[in-house]
Amino acid sequence: MWPTCRYASGTAAGPRGTRGEPTRAAATVRVAGVTTLPDRRLLLVHAHPDDESIGTGSTMAHYAATGAHVTLVTCTLGEEGEIHVPELAGLAAAEADQLGGYRIAELAAACAALGVTDHRFLGGAGRYRDSGMMGLATNEHPRAFWQADLDTAAGYLVEIMREVRPQVLVTYDENGFYGHPDHIQAHRVAMRAVELARAEGFAPAKVYWTAMPISVLEAGLTHFADSADNPFADVTDLSELPFGTPDKDIAARIDATDQHAAKEAAMRAHATQIPDNSWLYSIAGNFGSEFMGVEYFFLAVGEKGPGSGPYGWEDDLFAGLDTTAPRDAATAAGHR
Repeated sequence: MWPTCRYASGTAAGPRGTRGEPTRAAATVRVAGVTTLPDRRLLLVHAHPDDESIGTGSTMAHYAATGAHVTLVTCTLGEEGEIHVPELAGLAAAEADQLGGYRIAELAAACAALGVTDHRFLGGAGRYRDSGMMGLATNEHPRAFWQADLDTAAGYLVEIMREVRPQVLVTYDENGFYGHPDHIQAHRVAMRAVELARAEGFAPAKVYWTAMPISVLEAGLTHFADSADNPFADVTDLSELPFGTPDKDIAARIDATDQHAAKEAAMRAHATQIPDNSWLYSIAGNFGSEFMGVEYFFLAVGEKGPGSGPYGWEDDLFAGLDTTAPRDAATAAGHR
């Protein structure tokens, strides 16, 4: 039985600039229009299959479970990923180069685990290729996402925004959280799309970037010190890490510990990328649902809503928004 995650093929290819179908037989499904969707609509832009589960899986499952419409846009198929299933080694880019197609099914299973029914590949499945890590020759592949024309790629995302009219968008910061070129490009594309949508009157009211508070990293250094799978084993100074946000700059803490099992199931769906003995599962076993279920965000665009604690962290990405009223004149007029 195939999972129920929906796919949309996107618009036709535009010409490449200077910067820089799913395997199942079912027909493409498109959202009919904003008037048929729930009042709260969340759009997430991720670089590769599995990024959504690792970085925002609990948040996605939380909002899907509470009735919000969650749209996931994935920018590449993850063709350059490592393969942790020996019998599938022949799918690698250097062999049959079929890993991307296989990961479509993994992502579909992850979406089903998270309760996400609206998933798109930016510009259609396979439009943009995984660029590999920074500095590798794969960055120069003709279809590498790192080489994508910014306005063309952003245009594909604008079409999705025009259809879904999300009030909240989530993506990465300027460094792509940890410096991967596709994460950086996903950030650039998402932020450019917000600019273009704003010019047409339907931009999301709030844009968040995934984040990790310094206090959580400091606690991790202590808690994981005696773990055999300590991801911080070689770290002596937090400034050595490519990520980490001062607590005062964090805007939202989403406590979705009740969804930690869904997040773990989604991660396990990405078996080629996350082996059963991954430190992620080991540490989750040691430190429980909070490790899997709590996710943090920096507010890049929009006004912060009501929060709590010493820094006023929001507990809802829609905090402060009136999601029952039309976002703008274009929406009110029923334009799409």
